[in-house]
Amino acid sequence: MYYVYMMASDRNGTLYVGVTNDIARRSYQHRTGTGAAFTRKYGVVKLVWMEPHDSIVEAIGREKQIKGWNRAWKLKLIERDNPHWEDLYERLNG
Repeated sequence: MYYVYMMASDRNGTLYVGVTNDIARRSYQHRTGTGAAFTRKYGVVKLVWMEPHDSIVEAIGREKQIKGWNRAWKLKLIERDNPHWEDLYERLNG
């Protein structure tokens, strides 16, 4: 399973879009500052949206699509599935 995901610094804050085959590990890396330099620099530590895909090709295609979107569309996608901007990382380990 592969995941396209969005991390945020806070509600309506800085966003990061990524793809991974291990969402729990990757989210943990972002949270602890060992993920991407961008997320470390801007404090982007909350997992606010994720979407599973069966293939890496599918996931990368979706990641590229979302990265090309304007900010309003990304916020709408997050709020559709996570209206309270909860940190979904807690659900991965619970």
